[in-house]
Amino acid sequence: MRVKDLSPAVVDRIRQLRYARIIEKHEGPDKWSWALEEGPEFLSVDGRLVLLPVPAANHPNMTVLRCIVGDGGDTLTLFLKDTTYVPDATQEAFFAGFLAVCDRLPGEEFYVALVHHEWFMSAPLRLA
Repeated sequence: MRVKDLSPAVVDRIRQLRYARIIEKHEGPDKWSWALEEGPEFLSVDGRLVLLPVPAANHPNMTVLRCIVGDGGDTLTLFLKDTTYVPDATQEAFFAGFLAVCDRLPGEEFYVALVHHEWFMSAPLRLA
């Protein structure tokens, strides 16, 4: 599925949403109407379609490190690595991490990010 395949009514519902964001020390609620102008597309995560507020061009540089399903399957918490803007491969662990919390859009089979934050990958994803 692609964003262009969605009905105008569904796209309008997404446009009305906001998401929390902290990127490069800039924080605040952002509007999905702005994010849609950047050309996002659905990312497949464990067989689920997720819309993140990043351009589709970033997808080849993204890796899902962990996906936690919650709220009866209506919420996903994603730990992601996106090396698109990493200035130096030796700094990848510090600059490439992102956390996204995504909810299923009511009445739809896909998820939309409501939180998209930088995450400095300084801790393991699993405790021993």
